[in-house]
Amino acid sequence: MSRALGHRLRMIGGVTRRALPDQPVPEGPFLPAGSLPALPEVLRDELVPVLAAAAAVGDPVAHGPFDPREHALRIDLFRPGDIRPVWERNRLAEIPTLALAHRLDPEGGHLVRAEHWLAAWCRANPPYRGPNWACAQEASLRMLHLMLAHALLGGGAASPGLRALAAVHGRRIAATRRYAEAQDNNHSISEPAGLFACALALGEDAVPHGDALSRAVERLVGPDGGFAQVSTQYHRLLLDVLSVAEWLRRTYAQLPFPEPFSARAAAAARWLLRLVDPVTGAVPLLGHGDGSRFADLSLCGATDARGSAERAARLFLRASAGHAHDPGCRWLELPRPPLLRAEPRWVAEGSRGWNRDGARLLLRTGPLIFRPGQSDLLHLDLWDGPVNLLRDGGTLSYNPAPEDLAVAQGLEDAAGHNTVVFDGAEPMPRAGRFLRARWPDTGELADGAWVLDHRGNRHARRVSGLNRAWVVSDELAGPFRRATLRWRLAPAAWEMEAQGLRSPLGRISISADAPLRLWLEEGWEAPRYGQRRPVPVLLAEAEAPVNWIVTLIRLPPRPGDSQA
Repeated sequence: MSRALGHRLRMIGGVTRRALPDQPVPEGPFLPAGSLPALPEVLRDELVPVLAAAAAVGDPVAHGPFDPREHALRIDLFRPGDIRPVWERNRLAEIPTLALAHRLDPEGGHLVRAEHWLAAWCRANPPYRGPNWACAQEASLRMLHLMLAHALLGGGAASPGLRALAAVHGRRIAATRRYAEAQDNNHSISEPAGLFACALALGEDAVPHGDALSRAVERLVGPDGGFAQVSTQYHRLLLDVLSVAEWLRRTYAQLPFPEPFSARAAAAARWLLRLVDPVTGAVPLLGHGDGSRFADLSLCGATDARGSAERAARLFLRASAGHAHDPGCRWLELPRPPLLRAEPRWVAEGSRGWNRDGARLLLRTGPLIFRPGQSDLLHLDLWDGPVNLLRDGGTLSYNPAPEDLAVAQGLEDAAGHNTVVFDGAEPMPRAGRFLRARWPDTGELADGAWVLDHRGNRHARRVSGLNRAWVVSDELAGPFRRATLRWRLAPAAWEMEAQGLRSPLGRISISADAPLRLWLEEGWEAPRYGQRRPVPVLLAEAEAPVNWIVTLIRLPPRPGDSQA
């Protein structure tokens, strides 16, 4: 709280803005142009996809509806429109891609193109003008991308142009450190990592920034791998940042980051590995997510986390996630270690899961040590192989258009998740754009978790399974008059039955110790940030007194399973 107040006072007093006066636009060349590292023969298999990705690199100028001439700290980041797509376009992710293309095709003009691209970006975004200097985390991600490209091209002493870029980026990151430290999310991790990259480029002492990064990891990543920001997409970004920072540390012969950096990074890697589908790379849409894609050397894209998981596994766990031929790991020359074993059950701060008979389940639990972004306690995700049968609605937009506002907020509320809502009331009302009030009490059970809201309503959820059938038991108590259970379903030809519904994807039956009303309605989901589509939702509603509702999910037999 004191850090946030200090940041606000510095902003109000103009101290932060005065720390970021206009600076000369950095000029190239920015990247190494000498001899290239030897190219392993196996990487020549990546020629076609890498050159296709390089050819798809677009215009470096992207400001959206925001004024590029205004000082960055004066810009209203919400009224003109959604800033997230603008920031994503300005992370300089194209530079590592062009560096890979130059490694594969040195005579193809890719390095020249990268230099022109960076020069155009610098002219369009003079320090500290326009929306792309408004966020220190975005400056950090840019510097990490730049140093990643620098190292992939052979490294060595940074050019005057790169040092100038590092200097203005480092000044931007340092100007709002109090804000980063107060966020308890990716800002607190990315920004010391960005300063570490700046120090490497400038030839300065990077140890203090590595120490700050390790302290942030110790605070925000639990010994069991749970991240303060309970979100699969932001957990992936966390791991990508830690992986790049660790690889840069090794490449530039820096001392190891102080413990518990490596232990916590390993635990965080294991957390994500449990949730990545091995066929598609998809993960549950748990928590806030904006489709961030960082340092994607595997060219997997925003919806495929296999490259991120494999890179983190090799760096921090000395194990393989099962993606033996991952091109990103080849580019970083990470050896292929033994395969990591799957865990049938696991528990981490904020979540727990099951993995058996081809199915994976994820339960969102407490405790709420850090502020929750969504009202998703006791939400359950169920995957049958690559099919997300029971699913989270995702994140539509942080700043939705008026016509999308109700849908965007509804996906973040309890009614937008697979859980029970009492009397149609939101258990954690909004207290700001990303804040929730009246946090409930939470606790663990041997086979689930419980929640007690501020109205005195208690919901305990237990999960058990046998073969291809899973049972979710919801135990209810309190002064409520009506309980409504929702199951957000994968699109399919669902047909209602007396006690539930069925489709080729499975059969769901619901019972209770009180009369139940069951119906199927059309809801919404955001499979990607900024996109929405209809999704079927099964509702089960009971009037008090009702003490329990039990859901039985029968999954279809897998090929080769006995039909008996």
